[in-house]
Amino acid sequence: MELKEAQKIVDHWIKEHGVRYFSELTNMAILTEEVGELARVIARQYGDQSVKEGEKMNLAEEMADVLWVLICLANQTGVDLTTAFQQSLMKKTNRDKYRHKNNPKLKR
Repeated sequence: MELKEAQKIVDHWIKEHGVRYFSELTNMAILTEEVGELARVIARQYGDQSVKEGEKMNLAEEMADVLWVLICLANQTGVDLTTAFQQSLMKKTNRDKYRHKNNPKLKR
């Protein structure tokens, strides 16, 4: 599935089940909350924190939640994520094609 298709699916779901999009500001707050939940799972699974009793650890679900809200924000603001991602990839390639290869900190 391309990002463009995901954007259409989310838009259809919102119109069919969600009544309307939350405001951009509300969705930004929700995105921040979802990123925090993702950070919590990563801190528990890959960091030094232990899992609390009864705490649910689902990395894929938290990543999907972040993606969902990001897609909502893109739809609301008219951003084509497929095009934006392609442009970001080109920018990073042009800027960083040698940067990381020449970083002694990344040498094994």
